[in-house]
Amino acid sequence: MKRLIYLICVLSTALLFAETAHAQVSSLNPSASASGPWTQDQLLAPATLSTQLKANKPHALILNIGKVEDIKDAKHIGAANQKENLEKLTKEVSPLPRNTELIIYCGCCPLATKCPNVKPAFLELKRLGFTNIKVLNLVTNLETNWIKEGYPLAGK
Repeated sequence: MKRLIYLICVLSTALLFAETAHAQVSSLNPSASASGPWTQDQLLAPATLSTQLKANKPHALILNIGKVEDIKDAKHIGAANQKENLEKLTKEVSPLPRNTELIIYCGCCPLATKCPNVKPAFLELKRLGFTNIKVLNLVTNLETNWIKEGYPLAGK
């Protein structure tokens, strides 16, 4: 009986340690913290988009759905948490085929915890039937994850 109690204690401790370790590893992985209605596959690394833009090849439609500076080739929509800008987004994409690759970004603040614009825009695009939506994974903000990296901006 003592061995059974000891075994249960050891297993419980091991499970608790494993869960704690998983939580610590997840918090170190920026893309794991970018929670929202999107999947990990729908997150796009800034370096990946920057490489595409620098290659000057055809690419997805990039939509700035925040109040930040436009990155190269982005269409400025404005803060998607405001009704008029969400309507502007709908009008902008309505004529497009539903499989068009769309990249949305805000960059005003941390994507996972504070951004008021990405989620409403993403959900609106899903509601409209778009199937190829990417979220630019600006973990901290546009300044830190794009501008300071020297990635291309509009007009520069």
